[in-house]
Amino acid sequence: MILVVEGISACGKTTWCTQHGSQQVIAENGRFANVPERSTDPVGAAAFWAERNVDRWQAALAMESTATWAVCDSDPLKLHYIWSLWQIGEASERDWRLELAATRETIAQGRIGFADRYLVGRIDPRLARARAQADSTRRRSGFELHVRLQPALMAWYSALDQVLPGRVHFDFPKELPALEDQVERYSIATFDRMIASLP
Repeated sequence: MILVVEGISACGKTTWCTQHGSQQVIAENGRFANVPERSTDPVGAAAFWAERNVDRWQAALAMESTATWAVCDSDPLKLHYIWSLWQIGEASERDWRLELAATRETIAQGRIGFADRYLVGRIDPRLARARAQADSTRRRSGFELHVRLQPALMAWYSALDQVLPGRVHFDFPKELPALEDQVERYSIATFDRMIASLP
């Protein structure tokens, strides 16, 4: 089973993963060298990020096969990021459409899919700022951008909840939730319905 823990910076997702995920945590991607620029190579950038998402999904599958479950600190299927950037005017519709097409292809190929459960944290932006300022252990570049992304992130996972009811929970529970294998892990029809239901 694969559990995704998602939310903006300083909402507590990494802390929750550390407390509950044991050795089964699939960490967020770090920084990459030689990332194609969306402004000069939009097709290359879309393909690059779709492949990085596949890499994290494959790591989660490997963990699941050896430990029966994996906890992902942020969603491997991170298409929500470019969509949210587009929603707040920080990315173009072209960039969204290119990454959507690249990601859809990886789902159709069965190389990435939907998790069995999603825990999505909401946080008051003032509390998130206070946490970020108090945390000297992490560099949070782009923090204010993350705060601006939260409404779009919630809209994304609300759309996912509509097409996969019961799989998305908007909180971080005190205990690791019971996980069940779900159907439609690689359903392109489900993916298309979710995209069509986005505001």
